[in-house]
Amino acid sequence: MTSATVKRGVASRLRAIFLVIAVCSAAEGAPARAQNPPPTKQGLDIGASMRLRYETIDGQVRPGFNASDALIDLRTIVTATYKTGPLRIGAEVYDSRSWLADARTPISTNEVNTLEPVQAWVAADIAHPFGAGTALTVKAGRFLLDLGSRRLVAADDYRNTTNAFTGLRADLGLRGGVKATLVYTLPQARLPDDLPSLLDNKSGLDRESFDQVLWGGLVSRARTVGDATVELGFFHLGERDAPGRPTRDRSLDTVDARVVRDPKPGRIHYQVEGIYQSGGISTTNLAGAPRVPVSAWFAHADLGYTFSGGWKPRLTAEFDIASGDKAGGTYTRFDSLFGMRRADLGPVGLYNTIARTNVVTPGARVEATPGKRFDVMFNYRLLWLAEPTDTFSGTGVRDATGASGSFAGQQFDARVRAWIVPERLRFEVDGVWLAKGRFLLNAPNAPATGDTRYLSINVTAYI
Repeated sequence: MTSATVKRGVASRLRAIFLVIAVCSAAEGAPARAQNPPPTKQGLDIGASMRLRYETIDGQVRPGFNASDALIDLRTIVTATYKTGPLRIGAEVYDSRSWLADARTPISTNEVNTLEPVQAWVAADIAHPFGAGTALTVKAGRFLLDLGSRRLVAADDYRNTTNAFTGLRADLGLRGGVKATLVYTLPQARLPDDLPSLLDNKSGLDRESFDQVLWGGLVSRARTVGDATVELGFFHLGERDAPGRPTRDRSLDTVDARVVRDPKPGRIHYQVEGIYQSGGISTTNLAGAPRVPVSAWFAHADLGYTFSGGWKPRLTAEFDIASGDKAGGTYTRFDSLFGMRRADLGPVGLYNTIARTNVVTPGARVEATPGKRFDVMFNYRLLWLAEPTDTFSGTGVRDATGASGSFAGQQFDARVRAWIVPERLRFEVDGVWLAKGRFLLNAPNAPATGDTRYLSINVTAYI
C-alpha cells in the first residue's frame, strides 16, 4: 500500500468522522456517558460515543522509537442494556483504530482493537437476600471492571482501548455501610497483537483462557475513620505459557488497604493506600527459566482542600512510591496488574512514561471548574527511581551500574476540558512537558532527544 493511498484513506475516514460528530452535536437524546450505568427504568437503553484524538510527541523518552511521532486515534463505543424486573442484559462493542504509525511508532493493543464485543453479560439484582437493608447483584459474561481506587483493576478511559474480563462478579451491600465485591475472571488478551496487523487496523476476536486468571475482591465500610471510608482488597493473578504466547508465569498475591475521605467544597480531603505483593515469577519468559520469589510494594498518599464558591479550586499534595527490582534473589519490582495511570501519573498513548513501578514521585495538583462547561487541571511532579540499577518506571531506560543516579526529572501535566454542546460534544486538550533529569540524560540507552513534549487534542461526541 503506497503512502498516497494511506493518506487518501485517512482523509476519507476523517471526513466521515467529522460528519458523524457534526450530526451528534446537533442531535437530541440521551446524556453523555463513558460507560452505561445500570438502567433505572425497564426496557431497552442504547447509547454510543465517538472520540477522535490527534496526539503528537517530540523528544520521545523510550528507546527504540521515533524521536518525534504523531497518531490519529478513533474510538467508537456502542452500548446496549435491557432491564426487565430484576434481570439486566448488557452488550458493548469497542472499535479502536489508529493511523499515521510506522514500524518505529510505539503502537500496541493499547491503541488498536477493532470491532471487539468487550461486554456481553447478564446480571440479576436480588433485593434483601440477607434481610432488610441488604442487596446482591450477580453478573456473568464479558464485562469491564473498575474496582476501588482503580490502581489495580480499571477500565482505562484515556487509553484508546480498554481492559475487559470474562467471568463472574458479585456485589453485596450490607447494613452499616458495608459493601463487598468478589470477582473470578479471565482477562481478555487483545488480538491481533502483531505489528503488521496493528498498523493495518486488522480485526480479530480477543481471547480469554485459563492461562491467565484474576480473582479476588474488595470489602469497604463507610464512615469508619470519622467520615472516611476504609477499604481492604485481595487479588490473585495466575499466569502460564500458552501456545505462541510465552509469559513470565506470574503468580502474584496482592493485598491492598486504603482509607479515603472524598473531596467536597469547604473541607479537607485525603487518601492513603498501601499495597503489598508476593508470590513467584520466572526470571525470563523462556521455557524452563528459573523462578524467584516476589516481594514488592506500592504506596500512595494525598492531602488537599476544596474551596467553596467561584471556580471551586481544589489543591492537593500527592506522593506515590513503587518498588523497583534489585539484586538479592527476590523479585521486587511492583506490578500494577490492570490499573489505570491517567488520573494519577499522566497520559498514556505516545507518552506512556510514568507507571507504578520503580518510581518515587511527590507532586502537587490544582483543579478548578470555571463554569458548568469548563474544567482545568495542572499537575507538577518530581521523579526519582526507587532503585537506581533497575529500569525507570515505564520508560525502558536503565543503567545497570547505577552510575547515572536516580533523579529522572520534572513532569508538568495540564488538561483542559470544555463542553462545546452540553452533554453531547466535548473538547479536551492534554499536554505534558518532561524536563529530563540526570538519569534520563546520561543512562546508556537513554535517547538523546532532549526534553519530552506531548500534546493530545480530543473531540468526543455522544448520542
